[in-house]
Amino acid sequence: MSAPASHTALSRPYMTVDVFTQNALLGNPVAVVLGADGLSDAQMQAFARWTNLSETTFVLQPTPEGLAAGADYQLRIFTPAGELAFAGHPTLGSCHAWLSQGGQPRNPEQVLQECKKGLIPITASAQSALFFEAPSLDSQAVTEAELAPVLQALGLEREQLLMARRLYNGSSWLGLLLDHPDTVLAVEPDFGTLKKLGAKAGLAAIYEAEDDAPLIGRSSREARAFAKQAEEAAQAKATAAQPRLEVRALIGETTSEDPVTGSLNAALAQWLTGEGLLLTPYIAAQGVCVGRDGQVHVQTAANGKLWVGGHTVTVTSGRVLL
Repeated sequence: MSAPASHTALSRPYMTVDVFTQNALLGNPVAVVLGADGLSDAQMQAFARWTNLSETTFVLQPTPEGLAAGADYQLRIFTPAGELAFAGHPTLGSCHAWLSQGGQPRNPEQVLQECKKGLIPITASAQSALFFEAPSLDSQAVTEAELAPVLQALGLEREQLLMARRLYNGSSWLGLLLDHPDTVLAVEPDFGTLKKLGAKAGLAAIYEAEDDAPLIGRSSREARAFAKQAEEAAQAKATAAQPRLEVRALIGETTSEDPVTGSLNAALAQWLTGEGLLLTPYIAAQGVCVGRDGQVHVQTAANGKLWVGGHTVTVTSGRVLL
């Protein structure tokens, strides 16, 4: 790609990182340009159009305000069409790249990212997965008149929809809770109509949990306490291995399905746990309809905040002239 005549291209560190997977090529890739200071908004946007990935990010020095607040770096997030205030898989992939290139957080307990949405804490678990603290969520009711054309574009009957909500956490989604994971996986969207509607639909359905409570739990207070512990242990074990939520992200603007989506999963987690429909920790599965196998982990911290994360894998590492 040619740089404008007034700009001297520099060799900058560059990586592509696969996010929400332990196996390269099965997650959601993000292109990350490090040492991006000096690039204009137009240059960042042009490069994001050129990579043509769902998101391309640029890691810069924090702003003076961010630095004063403890930020380790500033992140700019671009789609081929424009800039986002926040996005989940670019946050995790960019943190992976920054750490891989020798980044040292000011606080050894966590990385603090500055972005348009604000300051986003990121931490690594014992399993080396990266987690971000879910940013604040704004949500609004959706009218039946707004829902009807979207459901038609998705080929869904009204009775297959349990709940709907507009969700915004730096990225905007129409959250649709459907009646069954099979319903989510069977949707064949009319992307042309979704684009005309300007719809960005986040589909989700909850897997039924098995009732493993032993019968002995009914016999006495002590036995009930034991049964509760055994049930919680069994549930935790199952949660660690099996997804509790099936998710798809259908984006009219780009007429595409996003493979695995951190911002959507963060918004769904806050919405559905807030409604009492999901308990943490849980795993959300996403990407099977586009040949991926994304695993998004959701946990609750001691302070009650939700953290969303997953594994990250370097796919390419080199330099780019920008």
